[in-house]
Amino acid sequence: MTSTLIDTNVFLDVVEERPDWFAWARSKVLEARRIGDVVISPVVYAEASTPYEDEHAFAKFIDTAGFVKEDLPFDCAFKAAKAHYEYRKRGGIRTTTLPDFFIGAHALVRGYRLMTRDPARFRTYFPELDIIAPESHP
Repeated sequence: MTSTLIDTNVFLDVVEERPDWFAWARSKVLEARRIGDVVISPVVYAEASTPYEDEHAFAKFIDTAGFVKEDLPFDCAFKAAKAHYEYRKRGGIRTTTLPDFFIGAHALVRGYRLMTRDPARFRTYFPELDIIAPESHP
């Protein structure tokens, strides 16, 4: 079984049925479900929950939709920090990106594939990741 961690952008593409990306995101999520779990992290959960007023309703939606909620592995904190540090050394902005590094490190530590529409940063700082993105998986 191969699990796939999904990034917030793909999750929202499916949930909100965003016109430009819904078809691609939905098809890739369904493909991923055929071979394993489709996982969301607390980071994705937090980023995606802002439109919801009721936490219970959001949590129920996640469960009903078949996404697997998984805590961040403690080991990913170190990898996320190191990747973020390298990003900063290359001139990256400090405050806006740490969540992406937690998402990438989570997938790496667990040996999951990562599904995202924004693969560049993940490929740069987590080159070992198997990334599912529109340009590599049309």
